[in-house]
Amino acid sequence: MILAQQSRSAPPRDAVVLAEVSKSYPGRAAVRALDRVTVGFTSGSFTAVMGPSGSGKSTLLHCAAGLDRPSEGRVLLAGHDISALREPKLTVVRRAHVGFVFQSFNLVDALSVWDNVLLPQRLAGVRPDEAWAREVLARVGLAGREKARPGELSGGQQQRVALARALAGRPEVIFGDEPTGALDLSTGREVLALLRRFVDEFGATVVMVTHDPAAAAWADRVVFLADGRLAGDLIAPTAAMVSARMVELTR
Repeated sequence: MILAQQSRSAPPRDAVVLAEVSKSYPGRAAVRALDRVTVGFTSGSFTAVMGPSGSGKSTLLHCAAGLDRPSEGRVLLAGHDISALREPKLTVVRRAHVGFVFQSFNLVDALSVWDNVLLPQRLAGVRPDEAWAREVLARVGLAGREKARPGELSGGQQQRVALARALAGRPEVIFGDEPTGALDLSTGREVLALLRRFVDEFGATVVMVTHDPAAAAWADRVVFLADGRLAGDLIAPTAAMVSARMVELTR
């Protein structure tokens, strides 16, 4: 959970672990999107996931978040082996520990900003923490816009609503699938700065799929995939370092 403090003497733990995870999609032309991937995402860290088109980035994210089930291997999310869980228990774990930010915002046009932010908690039958929700809206720069509808907001403001919605339930892990992909450069930087802030100030764990080296440079670490397999990582990345590695992977 955001705001939870770890013991100073205890080593940081992994908020998410994929262990020997494979994912195949059956059909006439069977696709093996992930091939025995083992990777951990440290609690309180910001990780970008990158790779060429078709490398398995989104599949990794979906398996890690419990949106898709691996064909083989295990996924541990906040200490829960979600690869062994079935609905509705899987939904309960996701709602308790995970927030999502997607490229397409996924807001409900008929609802106000306030109701969009609180919607996941209400659907879960949980009494929303309205004081925290107001603080989150203030931190993403939307104080005073609670009654606005998504159609009255810019794209950047809509993504801020999506981010506030993801944070309102105090998730341990925030998964982002190209969260800046539909935004202009300046607005994208603002959203990335907010994600960075919630990692640094509140101990959130962010795992973000992106194709943009400049976006990846906001992360503590970049994990690379190629043909469904891990292809190394970078610690404390710069945009130039990420770009150079991506060139290597696409040769």
